[in-house]
Amino acid sequence: QIHLYVYSLSVLSLSWSYLEVTTSGRYNDSIQVYAAGAVEAAVSSELIYKHWMNTLMGYCSPFTFESGFCHRLKDYITTNLQWVRQQIEEHPHCPYWHQEWLVLLQLKGLKDGYNDQLSFPRGPFTLNPFGFLLFQMGGGLVDLEGDLNKSSQSRTLGSDSCSALIKILPGNKDLLVSHDIWNIYQAMLRILKKYQFAYRVSPTDSDPIPGGTQAFSYPGSIFSGDDFYILSTGLVTLETSIDNSNPALWKFVQPTGAVMEWLRNIVANTLAASGKEWAEIFSKHNRYNNQWMIVEYRHFTPGMTETKEQLFTVLEQLPGLVVHSDKTQELYYEEVFNASGCRELVKQFGPWFSLDMNPRTQIFRRNQSHITDMDSMVRLMRYNNFKNDPLSWCEGCDPPANGENTISARSDLNPANGTYPFGALKQRPHGGTDMKVTSYGLWREFDFLAASGPTWDQVPAFQWSSSPYSDLMHIGHPDTWAFAPVNVTWST
Repeated sequence: QIHLYVYSLSVLSLSWSYLEVTTSGRYNDSIQVYAAGAVEAAVSSELIYKHWMNTLMGYCSPFTFESGFCHRLKDYITTNLQWVRQQIEEHPHCPYWHQEWLVLLQLKGLKDGYNDQLSFPRGPFTLNPFGFLLFQMGGGLVDLEGDLNKSSQSRTLGSDSCSALIKILPGNKDLLVSHDIWNIYQAMLRILKKYQFAYRVSPTDSDPIPGGTQAFSYPGSIFSGDDFYILSTGLVTLETSIDNSNPALWKFVQPTGAVMEWLRNIVANTLAASGKEWAEIFSKHNRYNNQWMIVEYRHFTPGMTETKEQLFTVLEQLPGLVVHSDKTQELYYEEVFNASGCRELVKQFGPWFSLDMNPRTQIFRRNQSHITDMDSMVRLMRYNNFKNDPLSWCEGCDPPANGENTISARSDLNPANGTYPFGALKQRPHGGTDMKVTSYGLWREFDFLAASGPTWDQVPAFQWSSSPYSDLMHIGHPDTWAFAPVNVTWST
């Protein structure tokens, strides 16, 4: 007895699909969550299949040449899940571990629904380390490649994953929160989701979870992947990547004592009622590196005369280190920058790796004052004028203008025969693959503006057939990505 509403738009016409799942509190948490996973898989199995083929086919398959790494990865994931399951069994009434159990049970429902083999577990169960778990692991999987000595790693030196901007408009008339995901172009098959779950905080607590309603995206994934969420608590949570270039920190990445980042992410979104609570919950059992920004819209009032504390919380994490605090008036943590090894990269490659002189940082600093409304925010978040903007030029690059060095990257436009000091600046099928922005007037309904595909505002639209990457798997994709932003609204 799960209410499921599905509104699916053709990916070939507007490049987004939509999914809404609502559960009923008349049923216990375990039944709700397993059924939610099963019905999602049943209605989106085609998208899941295509997304798997485009992005993960062959990763640690039986025929992979990286068999040593894959064995180590399987052992790591298996040991970690065993440790998590042990904590769940030892703390049956703890809200944190109860929510961990529900997330894993939803993932089992997703797997069973996809395989059309429903089997509600009456006790402990296992998950295939190389099945739907890989969809969830995202950036954490890339980090494990370094820690587990994969010979051919997915991460390119200097490669980033997101651009994010939080802007209070002049006169405090609005608060805009925006995010661009940077990703491989094969991952552009997208689905926008809204979950409305009626779980309890714990088996002995009748209170509903604070973050029962969430809006986010990607087929086959029960968390965002982009890491942009609008939550029923009034929080908007978003993330950008922090690269770890300090090998000494990998000693902290152990399969026991840690919870995978995607799991901690979901549990924090579910249980936290404030930015401070979110950071405290998310900090538990950390072994990952990222920056998270948590905006509390309940601390903002249009036209207010001063910016309140607790409006904006920032958390930064590296293996063995998590720092977080109210950052309404400022942003970065220098201790995380120093621990990550980036200072050594600045010495080797220059200010591109610095805190305040990276091209994107300089463009944001220069252009953010021009934002006066939603349209100007969208223009900045889709900004890429790399051939004419001197801030997009790269010292040591030939040609100097570089499509990576801007707000919404288009690395596919860099010449293949160019000269570049490090990998992120080379020609790659990688860039800003979407834009999402919400406002004070939109977040209450979980609404936002969303643009899918690489930016084409000031550069040519990306086209698979004419690109250097036409042979890459991109099942279900439109050929040309020239889509205007859409207003994302929901039925319930």
